[in-house]
Amino acid sequence: MLDIKLLRQQLVETAQALKKRGFELNTDLIQRLEKDRKCLQIEVQDLRNERNRSSQEIGLLKSQNKDIAISLATMEKLGKKLAAQELILASISKELGELYAAIPNLPHGSVPEGLKECDNREIRSWGKIRKFDFSPRDHVELGNLLAMMNFRDAAKISGARFVVLVDQLAKLQRALIQFMLDTHTKEHGYRELYVPHLVNSQSLFGTGQLPKFKNEQFNISGDSHYSLISTAEIPMTNLVRDEIIPENQLPLKYVAHTPCYRSEAGSYGKDLHGMIRQHQFEKVELVRIEKPENSYLAHEELTQHAENILQKLELPYRTMSLCSGELGFSAAKTYDLEVWLPAQNKYREISSCSNFEAFQARRMQAKCRLQNGITEPLHTLNGSGLAVGRTLIAIMENYQNIDGSINVPEILWKYMDNVKIIKK
Repeated sequence: MLDIKLLRQQLVETAQALKKRGFELNTDLIQRLEKDRKCLQIEVQDLRNERNRSSQEIGLLKSQNKDIAISLATMEKLGKKLAAQELILASISKELGELYAAIPNLPHGSVPEGLKECDNREIRSWGKIRKFDFSPRDHVELGNLLAMMNFRDAAKISGARFVVLVDQLAKLQRALIQFMLDTHTKEHGYRELYVPHLVNSQSLFGTGQLPKFKNEQFNISGDSHYSLISTAEIPMTNLVRDEIIPENQLPLKYVAHTPCYRSEAGSYGKDLHGMIRQHQFEKVELVRIEKPENSYLAHEELTQHAENILQKLELPYRTMSLCSGELGFSAAKTYDLEVWLPAQNKYREISSCSNFEAFQARRMQAKCRLQNGITEPLHTLNGSGLAVGRTLIAIMENYQNIDGSINVPEILWKYMDNVKIIKK
């Protein structure tokens, strides 16, 4: 959530900044509601003061054994008027709260301006794109040749956008998870967590999934009011919700592997082929909780940690700075890592690394206590380190052989019981 002071004191400037990401702020409505709220707050406070004076007057009359009937009637009238105005004030405050909760974060000054994917800016690229002496197959064809990737039975069990991995491909996915966790904990200094896969609405609101992405959640019916997580960012970041973290305990660096569940509402017709966009997929997620002055240095470091996984796997990729119109709802700045997929002859996103600044922290009431005793909102960051399914796809397509077999990257041999090639 944005700082309320910006919306009350710099509304026009804030609206102009939001236009860079294609968001039109209803300034007229906000100004009208804020004016009404301010007038009502003054009126309510005056009525409360008047009621207190009447109460004191009644007490004085009682002590003097005087008639209090007129004073009681006056106080009753005040009470009814106060209650009515408090209801109106609560309604306006609720409307303002809902309006403010739907406003996205402001783009950082270093974010390239633009509204479309073509406006994203390449920061760097790594690795040499392999030149094949045969026509490379995509991951679906390779999976079918190996008889280790089964979409038909997954559809029978669940429906579209699910997969069953078999034998060595299932093992490769497990190896990737273990390799990523080991790298982030042993080399990058993250603390591994096991977190719930079901969360409440407060957690979804805290990281910005609600109310904006309500239709993208898988919700549990009945009385439980739980939702399946779309990313481990949700439970990990919410560990600091309603907490005040001493400055000397920062930064907090967390990593977790979880399955993730997304309804993919509104994405029908795109990326339907294979494992690119599924309802259930695996991710190793990185989360950092930082002091505000350190968050952009931490953002660069977190991005490099995700890149390091791709480098160790020797997968070509590029790092893109997303333009203002492509930023996620809560993000102030995002780097996308895009891995090369030979069968598509293009780069595809495999990780998003974002700095949310204090946006999520304000929604979660998560603060840092400085050494001088002052508290201020924390800064939160997260990134995929990496999306496991898309990493599996990238390995299959980049490491394939003419006969449909797949070489295993050397860094994974020890996780694969020294299996160096996957073949039927």
